[in-house]
Amino acid sequence: MSGKIKSIYQNSPAEVAGIQAGDNILSINGESVEDNPYKIVNLISQSKTDEIALKIERNGEIKAINVKPETQKNYKIGVSFKIADNNFINNIYYGFWDTTEFSLSIVDNLKMMFTGKVSADQLMGPVGISQVVSKTQGIVEFIYMLALISLSLGVTNLLPFPPLDGGKIVILIIEAIRRKPIKENTEIAIQMAGFCLLIGLSIFVTYNDILRIF
Repeated sequence: MSGKIKSIYQNSPAEVAGIQAGDNILSINGESVEDNPYKIVNLISQSKTDEIALKIERNGEIKAINVKPETQKNYKIGVSFKIADNNFINNIYYGFWDTTEFSLSIVDNLKMMFTGKVSADQLMGPVGISQVVSKTQGIVEFIYMLALISLSLGVTNLLPFPPLDGGKIVILIIEAIRRKPIKENTEIAIQMAGFCLLIGLSIFVTYNDILRIF
């Protein structure tokens, strides 16, 4: 994607301000958008001013335009951006960054859970996931949901917590630092303690899933 505007909504603040389809947004309130539509949306939605100052490029000419946004849940100026061409290279590029962004969001959510910013009641287990998957419409949405679930499981499995693979990696690192293996009984005790905690969490999450359904 880019900061190039694909179309303008009729009677929108953008149309009133004189913005046209084909204009390329360069900056918002003095901050460069770096040809990034996601940053444009964030800067507009986070704006606290009565007018949003845009710098745009039109036919090689730089113009400054002030837009009075509609005040709803988020600020909007009424534009849509040009969608990237649907080709193999773009699919690989945006697929990689979307996957990376989703993986990082999983890590952030886990951090918020351990810091108390997200309640354990918001977790979803197999029952809740099955309900979400059952509501998908069409094979594309179904496959997309399965991909998200697989990615979530993959990232979660790398957490440094026994008996997950991430926990095993931590044990191997500790053994490498100590230059000798951990006692078998000690490792078994660690794995069993982690396993019991995971089973307890699974029961708790499944119970909440059932309550949400009924």
